[in-house]
Amino acid sequence: MNRQAQSAMLFVLGAALLHAGLTDLYLRYVKAGLRPLVLAAGVVLIVTAVATAWYEWRADAKRKEAHEEEAHEGGAHVHREPRVSWLLVLPLFALILVAPPALGSYSAMRTGTALQQAYGYQKLPASGPLRLGLADYAGRAVYEHGKGLTGRQITITGFVALDHSGAPYLVRMALNCCAADAQPVKIGLTGQVPPVLKPDGWLQVTGTYTAKRTKDTVNGGPIPYLQVTAAKPVPTPSDPYDETWNN
Repeated sequence: MNRQAQSAMLFVLGAALLHAGLTDLYLRYVKAGLRPLVLAAGVVLIVTAVATAWYEWRADAKRKEAHEEEAHEGGAHVHREPRVSWLLVLPLFALILVAPPALGSYSAMRTGTALQQAYGYQKLPASGPLRLGLADYAGRAVYEHGKGLTGRQITITGFVALDHSGAPYLVRMALNCCAADAQPVKIGLTGQVPPVLKPDGWLQVTGTYTAKRTKDTVNGGPIPYLQVTAAKPVPTPSDPYDETWNN
């Protein structure tokens, strides 16, 4: 591959990173806090591409002068790089035009729950309904035995997953860094669960704390339950991964 193709690939890749960082697309690859690094990487790649193209333009101008002198003196053959190398740029456009789907129920039910006890939990309001992240609810239900949750109306959002028996779970994939290390946190659903649930469909579930527990069939980890009183479909959130994850 010649330098022109290299600089073009660097530019397109940098543009793809800027596009991802300036939209919500980057959330399909890395956690929200890494946005500045994604943008910085895009800027560095674009600057490198421009510098490479400029140096190559200067080198081409000098080579052209040399070839013209050789041709004037006795003839010379100009060797060109194969144009097929430019096809390597095409996969980079896919990064801009096609957003990969977030990990869903297939991965979640084949991976053990990643629920771990947090270093600490924020103090909850003394009264009124609660809107909690899925991992936050699961951690409080398991490791604090529902302290501050009993008798409260709780709203949680996640996607649906069904086990081999058809039992429903609400799941959120949690990131340590990027989508490659995503792991599921699961809660079981009991009570007034909708009779028909579509795997990977997103639900906003309202219910109350219950002491009911089960063990994940993959790794034996704890899975708490929520006593459902109402549920409704919701659009996939811009950030499909759980921002409340805390190792």
